[in-house]
Parts: sequence; C-alpha cells; structure tokens
Amino acid sequence: MKDYLVELPLMSECLRRLDACNISLQDYPVQALSKALHTSRLTVLHLENTCLSGRPLFTLVGSLKKNTVLQELYLCDNELNSYQDSMQLGLLLKYNRTLQTLDLSNNTISDSGLEELCDGLRAQKYGLRALVLCNNQITHRGMTHLESVLPMSRSLEMLDLGRNNLENQGIHILKEALISNRSLTQLILASVGITCEGAVLLAEFLAESRLLQTLDVRHNHVLTGGLMAFALALRINRSLLQLELDHNPKEETDEFLMETQRSLLSRISDLCVANSVATSQAELRPVTLSPASLTATPAQTAD
Repeated sequence: MKDYLVELPLMSECLRRLDACNISLQDYPVQALSKALHTSRLTVLHLENTCLSGRPLFTLVGSLKKNTVLQELYLCDNELNSYQDSMQLGLLLKYNRTLQTLDLSNNTISDSGLEELCDGLRAQKYGLRALVLCNNQITHRGMTHLESVLPMSRSLEMLDLGRNNLENQGIHILKEALISNRSLTQLILASVGITCEGAVLLAEFLAESRLLQTLDVRHNHVLTGGLMAFALALRINRSLLQLELDHNPKEETDEFLMETQRSLLSRISDLCVANSVATSQAELRPVTLSPASLTATPAQTAD
C-alpha cells in the first residue's frame, strides 16, 4: 500500500478514481497520499473505514484545501467526531471550491459538528452539490444550523439526513428554510423518527416547492393522515418525480383505513408519474420563436 501511494503522482495523468477502503491510513500512508494529491488528477476518492479521525484527517484536509481537481470524497465509517474532525471538515468546505460530493455516512458528527460543517457551507456560493450525513447522531437541535444555511445555498442539490433522530421538531425547524431554498432536488429523510405531523409539514413544503424531484421518507411512522397530506400536496406540486414511502399499510386494524392507505399510495404514485411525464414532454417540446425575435437586430437582442 505504501509503495502504491508513493507511485500515485507518477500515475496522475491517467488515474481518476482511487478506492483505498478498509485499511489504516495513519502516519506514512496518509502523508504519502496527501503529497500525491497536490499533483494528481483524481476526481473520485473513496476512503471508507481508514482510521482517518484526528491527525490523519488534519493531514488530508491540508492537501485538499488547495486541491482544484477532486470532485467526490467518501469518508464513511471513520469515527469522525464532532470536535476536531468536524472543524477540519468545515475548513475543507470553506476553502475548497471544486468538491461536489461529500459523503460522511456512519460517523459521529452530531449537532455541534454539523454547526462546523454549516460554517463551511456558508462560505460557499457555488460548490458542493451533495452532502450525505446519514447516521451521524444528529438531532432536531442540529437543524437550527441548517436552517440558517439552506436559504442561502445555490449549489446544494442533494441532502441526506437519513437515520438521524430529527423527529417532528426537526422538520418544524427546517420547513421554512426548505421553502426558501432554491437548489435542492433530492431530500433524504428515511428513518428520522417523524409521524403524520412531520409528514404534514413536509407536504406543506411540497405544495410550495418548484424544484424538489425526490423525497425519501421511508421507515418513518407515517399513517393515513400523512399520506393524505402528501396526496393533496401533489395535486399542486409539479416538480416531484419520486416520493419514497413504505408500501405496506401500517398499524391499522380497520380494513377501511388499510384500504384507504393503499388507495392513497396508489394515488401518490400516479401523481408522481404524471409529473414525470409532464416534465419529459416539456423537455422534448421545441422552442418556438416569435416573429419579433426572428427580426430583432443584434443590438436589440443584446438589450
């Protein structure tokens, strides 16, 4: 492994992706990798389960702050903490302008660490497109940090907050920020502990949204009331193409309510398909120029 990392600069003209997962990147290996990143042409770097917490991450971020090529960075399962590690990640986002995907799944970023990340995001006008924070011990308290950043974001298209204990209160905090946001097209909220109350809040957001295309709320406690709210919202919404829901009726003993859930799930699916068809037709529709535009002079066109 050491020899491979040392040779990385020599391969930089052809190597675009490196997977160095399930090994220890401490001391010499991470130093060699960081040095190589100064000259490599890597665009995708997978470092899952590589013991990066602490000084190794500090060393890596030192190189990546100046890197102008890397686009995707995967740091899952590294026991990254809410203190020094999150601070380093916040600095990475503050100074790096080319990174588009950052996957931090299965770490311990928590609420205080999310604050550091949001400080970094706040410094970006255009940059990161996908942020994955799945399973990071984040609660509704951390949503106050996202609440202040999302309305300003112009680049973040995908946000994954799945398997964090946000609960309904977290969605309460996020709702207005989501409505104000003008970039998100994918929002993952699977297994975040919401009930019908949270689903209603998300439905209110959907009714206002003109951009969101995918919403994942699987493995939550969403019953008939929440499904009804989603179905009503989709009568207004024209952007959502995929609403991920559990497809088995939940915790209803009454046959009528079970049938109602099945009917609502079918209706939601039909409405998403209708949006998808309408979107496809709009993309295929030829642009029609008006007679005035065809006869406009170059000066008029510039105006």
